[in-house]
Amino acid sequence: MNLLLTVFEIVAPVFLLAGIGFIWVKLGFEYRLEFVTRLAVTLAVPSLIFVALMQSQIPPGELTRFTLAAIAGHVGLAGAFQVFVRLTGLEQRTYLSPLIFGNTGNLGLPLCIFAFGQAGLGFAVIFLAVTALFSFTYGIYLVAGKGAFGKVAREPMVWATLLGALFLWRGWETPAFLTNTLELLGQMAIPMMLITVGVAIARLTTRKLGQAIWLSVLKLAVCFTLGWALAVLFALDATAFGILVLQMCTPVAVTSYLLAERFDADADAVAGMVMVSTLLSVGALPLILAIVL
Repeated sequence: MNLLLTVFEIVAPVFLLAGIGFIWVKLGFEYRLEFVTRLAVTLAVPSLIFVALMQSQIPPGELTRFTLAAIAGHVGLAGAFQVFVRLTGLEQRTYLSPLIFGNTGNLGLPLCIFAFGQAGLGFAVIFLAVTALFSFTYGIYLVAGKGAFGKVAREPMVWATLLGALFLWRGWETPAFLTNTLELLGQMAIPMMLITVGVAIARLTTRKLGQAIWLSVLKLAVCFTLGWALAVLFALDATAFGILVLQMCTPVAVTSYLLAERFDADADAVAGMVMVSTLLSVGALPLILAIVL
């Protein structure tokens, strides 16, 4: 009973905030998705990432093992699903990116914070940074047929990660007034990202729910299995173990739909995967959380 209550207390705020965004749109209220997303990825999330890394107490060896495990997770998913789409004849431009990349920012990061607190924030941020690096390069290449390496250099999240890692390595700290300012900016990120998830889901429509269901179930099963195996292989401690598995199992990112729409892939199919995998996560993520806690 205590475990169930703990899991409920962790996941309820995540899905309630997403629900607020969903209801907000259904009631017909205005929500400028592009503006809010730009504010989040340009200011709020980079501030959260930088402060979390600068103040992290993660031992260097554990941080290195987790980073390698996160990289191995993305490479493993890319390899496994590359084989899958070729064997099934699914269009790579449409299906490979959503099968690989999860919503590690908008959904995964808040969930990890609620589940593991400040101790887990550094790990969750590292996983998010790895996802961002892969999605801004390989992910865009899959959909557009061309790389976007210049985009990586212009992403505030990337620079926040690099600077945060440098400050952590050197033991530096920003002046108190600047740290407090960045912390305030970072505190916007969690509610903003969760409400935005709900808004994005409310605006999606699809006619390919049947296919989306079995693909979403397959993605979850593969991600959980691979995440668990890598956590054991890299001998991660309890917090890092749980965060790796949780972040691997996050649903399809809304950005996969945006990329499919922008580069003329089958956006309807991707929208179905975003919707179904997010709804599936309402039941799956609490169960996974109960296993890893």
